[in-house]
Amino acid sequence: MSLLAGVFMAGAQAAPSEAERARIERLIAWVGAQKDLKFVRNGSAYSPADAAKFLRGKFDKMGEHVTTARQFIDEIASRSSTSGQPYLIRFADGRSIPAAQFLGDELQRMDR
Repeated sequence: MSLLAGVFMAGAQAAPSEAERARIERLIAWVGAQKDLKFVRNGSAYSPADAAKFLRGKFDKMGEHVTTARQFIDEIASRSSTSGQPYLIRFADGRSIPAAQFLGDELQRMDR
């Protein structure tokens, strides 16, 4: 069962602490500051600035259901909540990686 399903079934509302909220905001800002890549969502490619705006909006709508930056990546920022398709990061050289990996790598870098 996913975290979101568990939260809804339990009827509880979680929310990230201020420190975790800051980590999430830092991840979103980092996405927006990237160059030479595209954020692929449901088959369409978006600029980093548009991706950051989208992720911020999704976090604003769903953020009370996560408590950590890692949960934000896993439950909000890695796949479409409507289609279930994973988000991808497409680099200028044409290679793509899952957004979950891209964001997770940055989270690890931030935590060093």
